Amino acid sequence: MTVSAPSIKDMKVYVDGRIVGGDEAVISVFDHGLLYGDGVFEGIRVYGGRIFRCDAHIKRLYESAASIRLEIPLSPAEMVEAMCATVRATSLQDAYVRLVVTRGVGDLGLDPHKCPKPSVIVIVGKIALYPEEFYRQGLALVTASTRRCAPDALSPAIKSLNYLNNILAKIQITDAGCLEGIMLNSQGHVAECTGDNLFIVKDGALATPPTWAGILVGITRAAVMELAAKRGVAICEKVLVLPDLYAADECFLTGTAAEIVPVVKIDGRLIGTGEPGPVTEKLRAAFVELTKTDGHVVY
Repeated sequence: MTVSAPSIKDMKVYVDGRIVGGDEAVISVFDHGLLYGDGVFEGIRVYGGRIFRCDAHIKRLYESAASIRLEIPLSPAEMVEAMCATVRATSLQDAYVRLVVTRGVGDLGLDPHKCPKPSVIVIVGKIALYPEEFYRQGLALVTASTRRCAPDALSPAIKSLNYLNNILAKIQITDAGCLEGIMLNSQGHVAECTGDNLFIVKDGALATPPTWAGILVGITRAAVMELAAKRGVAICEKVLVLPDLYAADECFLTGTAAEIVPVVKIDGRLIGTGEPGPVTEKLRAAFVELTKTDGHVVY
């Protein structure tokens, strides 16, 4: 993920009950989140003083934690209040929030039972995943050779701190001169991008890989599917292969940080007209309107 943000000292960070400046926020070198990627996280947006899809993000955080048998020391309501308090400390109306729960301090061994107290971290700042011109002109993608982890090895529903699989793909994509790229699953089907879900438009209808293809069930992905249904745009979850993407009329990515960004080229092939398409633009406009009213009020 490419993050454009103020300096670290301008951010506010909640660490186990205390809100400090970004340059004061620390964790132990013996935290299993650092040593082993043992923890879970959520990326959340604040629009106009509202935490977008707050309940959905909190639900996914606690489900991810339950999946790895990590007991979060705050209740969901307390977690929301910690997030609100940290946002208020920045005075930002529009912000990016990173919730992190680590296994906590242990020893150098793997055993999570030796980590008696998980740590809760809330980071609040700003984010711009892609430069503005890419929202107007569209992204070019390449397909990475690194495959997504098989769902029977590590469930993609767990939003864990271990992103090495995605990072290896990101290195290849960056080396190819692109900002984002496509990851396939072990069967060679389209899964998702390194940090975003993927949709195509064909003959006016939307299609996106199914959850069992090895994707994270995105919050923005779900919002787009709802917006499409309300506007009479047909949508289905189906197995996609690269030729489906090459032959699409439109393509776009969704994610908390990315929001909705059009794709105009994949593996050197123009998608549709090579410009952001009408369905993508309609959904982008609808999403912007949704962010003005949807969310947990902070201020």
